[in-house]
Amino acid sequence: EASLVKKLEELGIGRPSTYAPTISTIVKRNYVEKRDKEGIKRNANLLRLTINNDIEKEMLQENTGAEKNKLFPTDLGIVVTDFLKQYFSKVMDFGFTAKIEQEFDEIADGKMQWGKMIDGFYKPFHENIEHTLENAERAKGERELGVDEATGKKVIARMGRYGAMVQIGNAEDEEKPRFAKLNQAQSIETITFNEAMDLFKLPRTLGEHEGLELSVNVGRFGPYIKLGEQFISIPKGEDLYTIELDRAIELLKEKQLADAPVAHFEELPVTKGKGRFGPFIKWNDLYINVPRRYNFDNLSQSDINELIETKVNKEANRYIQNWPAEKISIENGRWGPFIKFAKKMLKITKKADDTKYTPEELLTVSLEEVKKMVELQVPDAFKKKAKATPKKSATKKPVKKK
Repeated sequence: EASLVKKLEELGIGRPSTYAPTISTIVKRNYVEKRDKEGIKRNANLLRLTINNDIEKEMLQENTGAEKNKLFPTDLGIVVTDFLKQYFSKVMDFGFTAKIEQEFDEIADGKMQWGKMIDGFYKPFHENIEHTLENAERAKGERELGVDEATGKKVIARMGRYGAMVQIGNAEDEEKPRFAKLNQAQSIETITFNEAMDLFKLPRTLGEHEGLELSVNVGRFGPYIKLGEQFISIPKGEDLYTIELDRAIELLKEKQLADAPVAHFEELPVTKGKGRFGPFIKWNDLYINVPRRYNFDNLSQSDINELIETKVNKEANRYIQNWPAEKISIENGRWGPFIKFAKKMLKITKKADDTKYTPEELLTVSLEEVKKMVELQVPDAFKKKAKATPKKSATKKPVKKK
């Protein structure tokens, strides 16, 4: 992050107050990700000249290229950047951004009229957007890797709806294409043909356990073991292509032991775990965060009772009305009642006579009335979207093998 801020300063882009929001935005939008990078171990010879003019030789092993908690561009970030450079080259130019910063200073000093500055930028920019919407193809970041010998079809790495992936064949082929998701450490720009073909070896069926098929695969959240309808994450360091049945069963049993009930509440089991937002307990499909004031490793029955009762009472007071099938609810919030539509939090609009709804009225307001409030704030919220017809992409030359 420090080197990125230094570069922004050198280019005259942004100000100290905007550096942190800029970085947090590109991370939030998944254009970059903060992660560790494993280094490559290699042997090195150390030659040392002694005072007797003798040469001592020592074999060392060093770890090169390792990075800790650094920002890396994602495939999505690379594809978006390439698209913007192609269709919005003026805006993507570093000089343009620095010039805008200078004009902001002139407006603040009263040397430039803000309306004139906006007018000079917005009209051509808007025309550029309209032209791009009409003529540009959807950016996929396609890279042709080679041809699958078994089928004679092209192997392509590209961006899909759920992230970077590899596919064998095209949508226009009679037979449906096969798809495989890239691993977290892989990239569209660097993945090789052989690495891509290895992805299609998954899922791997290892055998049977307790009368059920046991297999390994990679999903949206990383590698996992599947036993029947049970999914268990595989820890780092395990190779999906070489892991054996015995080791998979061992990992499975470790997870089952960790997930075993730690207590019971109202005759239902209570389990505990650690997730994205910290330690939690789970009871009756309800996830309950465990605050730091509790000793998570030694939760007593009274602690568990208190946590569950507090959560149940909070949930009971949360909803005023709820329509789960429509993904709409009226909820109590910190600043008063609000409408929740999907992931959006919306205001409760006034009635026809320009007065606010009373708490009693919110208990009986109809779903249709609530939908009208939603549509006032989210136009076409309930309009069914037509399926877009995919455009045929231009044929690209295969990457030359070195």
